[in-house]
Amino acid sequence: MTTYTTQMDAARKGIVTPQIKTVAEKEHMPVEKMIELVAEGKVAICANKHHTCLNPEGVGSMLRTKINVNLGVSRDCKDYDIEMQKVMKAVDLGAEAIMDLSSHGNTQPFRQKLTHECPAMIGTVPVYDSVIHYQRDLSELTAHDFIDVIRLHAEDGVDFVTLHCGITRKTIEQIKKHKRKMNIVSRGGSLVFAWMSMTGEENPFYEYFDEILDICEEHDVTISLGDACRPGCLADATDVCQIEELVRLGELTKRAWAHNVQVMVEGPGHVPLDQVAANMKVQQTICMGAPFYVLGPLVTDIAPGYDHITAAIGGAVAAMNGAAFLCYVTPAEHLALPNVEDVKQGIIASKIAAHAADIAKGIPHARDIDDKMADARRVLDWDAQFDCALDPETAKAIRDDRLPEDDHSDTCSMCGKFCAVRSMNKALAGEHIDIL
Repeated sequence: MTTYTTQMDAARKGIVTPQIKTVAEKEHMPVEKMIELVAEGKVAICANKHHTCLNPEGVGSMLRTKINVNLGVSRDCKDYDIEMQKVMKAVDLGAEAIMDLSSHGNTQPFRQKLTHECPAMIGTVPVYDSVIHYQRDLSELTAHDFIDVIRLHAEDGVDFVTLHCGITRKTIEQIKKHKRKMNIVSRGGSLVFAWMSMTGEENPFYEYFDEILDICEEHDVTISLGDACRPGCLADATDVCQIEELVRLGELTKRAWAHNVQVMVEGPGHVPLDQVAANMKVQQTICMGAPFYVLGPLVTDIAPGYDHITAAIGGAVAAMNGAAFLCYVTPAEHLALPNVEDVKQGIIASKIAAHAADIAKGIPHARDIDDKMADARRVLDWDAQFDCALDPETAKAIRDDRLPEDDHSDTCSMCGKFCAVRSMNKALAGEHIDIL
């Protein structure tokens, strides 16, 4: 019997794993084509061997655009039960991935609960957990302390880990020299930068990358190459720091693929709308088509409280031009830890962006539900419209709150009997059209 280490290794050996078969069916793609894409690294199927309740998904620019939801406790908001409510809400709303970004308390039980109960892909950022796990401050940690936490997360069943491998000691001089307006806004990136600054050592995630690859290959953990130098404001978009790091991430992608380890590459960030498409194309070239995982991008800096909309605008353009995975942004971005309602609003905004992009890209069957909605609207079938809606609960609540005084079945309180659909249906049926 032929054995394999990772989904990529299996694909390269021509083995159809259950995960590859499931993803091919979901994406309406022949298994042979899916195997080819996974073997090339253009599709990542993040599926840790220990995450047995996983409902596998593929991440790649030629597939449906996927959504990631960031969750996790902090020192000021430390109720794991509330975080689990958010997880279940996210899964119900169609999120394909959950990232646990917890930065307080005993994180392992929550992480293990996710990988034992949640069917979505689970991601983490091990550098956050290192300080908490060892209960030692940043400067007291050794390079191998960080590596050991990656191993712990892999053993716990995490499907993908964000590792900020692309910044080096050279980046310290670059940041000082180029005088960025927002410096580094990546939380993990700033921790690695701070550790290098305090210890004088090289980035452990870069220096010990081969050891990390051994861990990831053993457990089939996908590496999400974190963009420590992603722009945190429009002024820093597409600058030297961002692009040079991207070049290094491209080199690391090759090294991971040579190890049969799957890779996603993380991207910006805050980017003016006219630069979004170009950022996607540059990444696809430098990183050889590896799936691109973007935060937003946020296309303006002035919308706190509405950054789910800012990100959805950028996300739609990004996904249309090659981004494979959108990290959601909530109304609480830049302001606070999101609550359950913020999570819902962030997911809906990201799902709209992803769906709009999938239609634009011509993803098979992406528009089927839109055509079904149009049919329901033409015949004024309200229940069928709610069935097609991304958020049926909200759509129904709005209609029920403002029903028209009469003819509930064929009008709404916006147009009443002036309804164009009603008038056309009657006119085409040869019926009298009563307005008054």
